[in-house]
Amino acid sequence: MTAPGAPFERAGKSYWTFLGLVFLVLVGLVDYYLVPYGMSVALFYVFPIALVTWLADAKRGAVIALLSALTWLLNDAVVGPPNPHRIIFVWNACVRLFFFGLTVFAIRLGKADEFERAVANTDFLTGAFNRRFFDVLAQREVDRLERYGRPFSLAYLDLDNFKNLNDTLGHSAGNRCLQAVASSARAHLRKADALARMGGDEFVVVLPETEEEAAKMVVSKVRDLLLEEMRKNGWPITLSIGVLTLVKPPPSIDDMLRMVDMEMYAAKKGGKNGISCAVYRG
Repeated sequence: MTAPGAPFERAGKSYWTFLGLVFLVLVGLVDYYLVPYGMSVALFYVFPIALVTWLADAKRGAVIALLSALTWLLNDAVVGPPNPHRIIFVWNACVRLFFFGLTVFAIRLGKADEFERAVANTDFLTGAFNRRFFDVLAQREVDRLERYGRPFSLAYLDLDNFKNLNDTLGHSAGNRCLQAVASSARAHLRKADALARMGGDEFVVVLPETEEEAAKMVVSKVRDLLLEEMRKNGWPITLSIGVLTLVKPPPSIDDMLRMVDMEMYAAKKGGKNGISCAVYRG
């Protein structure tokens, strides 16, 4: 599960600015041919402004807004109906520029609000969800199970020998290890799954609408990929994982965490680097 819009933003600011200019030219051409017929395409100018402001930045959006106002003004001057009062022509230009500027401002506010929500829900080191947002995600799955009877699973991951890694290679290596675990796990989990860092070297994966056998397959695959990532970086880390499938709603989120945590410790007591599974039937 990733933040909305993230894949689009990875395309780069220059790409979206260029695309915005292309759309602006197209809108300007359409406007040029329709103005003599009294047909307005005013709202279509908003699209390239919104595109660039949201996916590039507000400064580039402001430039597109200015170019949009000038394009609209130029079309009116060249092919628009004659205006007996110059002051009206200037007034219309100022109103359009103000409207486009207001569009940039509104979109920028919306993006800032989205960023603040993302920061509030995300672990600053790894980019995984934090414990606070895990409770929200888990409660959502409990509610779905209670209402529709759709089971879901949790996987509790603990990094074996993580303290030794910190002690021998330093905390910077430990931080890189945690980041690698989070990024690799997110890359290989299903889109509907969600990864949360519970603190220290412990993570929880929420697997919506996933029964026991499917959960085992997903977790086993992710574990193998994470172990390969550890080996590739020369980190002496293995994973102990507890998996809990819920076919009935638990008494509380804390009880659910306690049960899956017990499974993780069962895997650790069994020699580490293993997976222990259980099903909660109420």
